[in-house]
Amino acid sequence: QAVSEVATVNMMYGCGGAGMPCMTFTSSPGFSLMLEGVSYMIGAEVPGVFVNIMRGGPGLGNIGPEQSDIKLVCRGLGHGNTHAISLAASSPQEMMELSILAFELAFKYRNPVILLGDGYLGQISGKVNLPEYLVKPGLPEWAVFGDAEHRGNLICSIAISEAELEQHNRDLNRKYREMSENEQRADLFCCDDAEVLIVAANTPARMSKGAVQALREKGVKAGLFRPITMWPFPIDFLVPLLDHVQEILVVEASNGQLEDELRLALSHAHVPDTPFIDDIRHFGGVLPQKQEIIDKVLHTFIPVSK
Repeated sequence: QAVSEVATVNMMYGCGGAGMPCMTFTSSPGFSLMLEGVSYMIGAEVPGVFVNIMRGGPGLGNIGPEQSDIKLVCRGLGHGNTHAISLAASSPQEMMELSILAFELAFKYRNPVILLGDGYLGQISGKVNLPEYLVKPGLPEWAVFGDAEHRGNLICSIAISEAELEQHNRDLNRKYREMSENEQRADLFCCDDAEVLIVAANTPARMSKGAVQALREKGVKAGLFRPITMWPFPIDFLVPLLDHVQEILVVEASNGQLEDELRLALSHAHVPDTPFIDDIRHFGGVLPQKQEIIDKVLHTFIPVSK
């Protein structure tokens, strides 16, 4: 933490460039201020972990839970052609586990990693099971050590030559493709025979899981698909389910930003017969409720024999 988010992200740049694991926490408006520095880190291939606790907006808003930064981390991560793995937690235990994973991925790809929570997760506490051991990383060979032996190591994102910058972008795009192909993660609950699939992340996934359990008791074959990687969207886990899914219900605390990622992923995967997609959306710190989800499914879902 520093005097401002702009100062903080530049400290992250320096710390990551020296090869040290570094993390910072912020909330939606602060994350907006960090985006220029995040772009610099992506361009210079500097690792770092950014925790963004998404809260009510736009503007000053409030400190209630929202998911309105999904488009920011997936489609607007600073200027230039940028991407970063974005992990979405739904519990205190997962916040801890994904924080550890975030550091591993940041150094694996030499790229920032974003950990997304919401205003509810940011204000609760819970018991967690700690790992038995953690490995203390050494300094990577590319780091700016500050000694004569490594004087040739240079961390920067500038490229005066247009041809050089184009090649650098091509190299970054290859890295993004590698991330997209290898780092998709999702949690599937009761999805093996699901006819109605609820897609939700962060805190709304907790209500959705309870709704799935209640719907199953009523004889509705419901399942929960929870993206753990918001980017890349875990489409490889979703496509195999679509041969028996008849309806998708996206439950989120934003104006359709999670649904946009879902639809874009389905389009890029060239899914021929996309199931009907419906939604429940709340804003401003208001979260979807379990009974609301149950009622929506019971009102709209009509099983179709295949």
